Amino acid sequence: MAKNQENMNDSPKSGGKLRFILFLLMLPIIASIPVFSLPSFEGQANKAKQSEARQYVGSMNRAQQSKYAENGSFVNSIEALELGIKTETTNYRYSIDATKNTAFNYGVAKDKKIKSFVGGAFFFKFDQVRQETTTVSILCQEKKAGTTKPNPPKLENDQAVCGAGTEEVKK
Repeated sequence: MAKNQENMNDSPKSGGKLRFILFLLMLPIIASIPVFSLPSFEGQANKAKQSEARQYVGSMNRAQQSKYAENGSFVNSIEALELGIKTETTNYRYSIDATKNTAFNYGVAKDKKIKSFVGGAFFFKFDQVRQETTTVSILCQEKKAGTTKPNPPKLENDQAVCGAGTEEVKK
């Protein structure tokens, strides 16, 4: 009977040791969970940052088209767009290159982990006989993240297309 009591008393102690050993075996697995989820979190954070530039450059494109309809030319400054957009934020620098018939609106990333954006607004005559005109625009993003100014879009066969190294942002 003494041996049975002794075995019963050892049982909780050995169970405690077993739990401790299992804990030690599981510790590296538990510790690695944040390491594997970090890239996913960083990707989502970068997408959130990029949404700012996508929104701003898209708004700049629409404002350029509106200015052309009002004045017969595009504007060459962010202030002239009258959108209240700053030329620089935490993540991007914004600028415009415009001529009378073409405007390129840029959101250039300040962080090499996020993508830059470029928008283009174009004026053209779609009916040469009746002299009918219109404007078209396109929003493009760099295919790779970086801090360089993206290649501007161009007008081909009365269609706006993204420049080399960029792709159209679908709505």
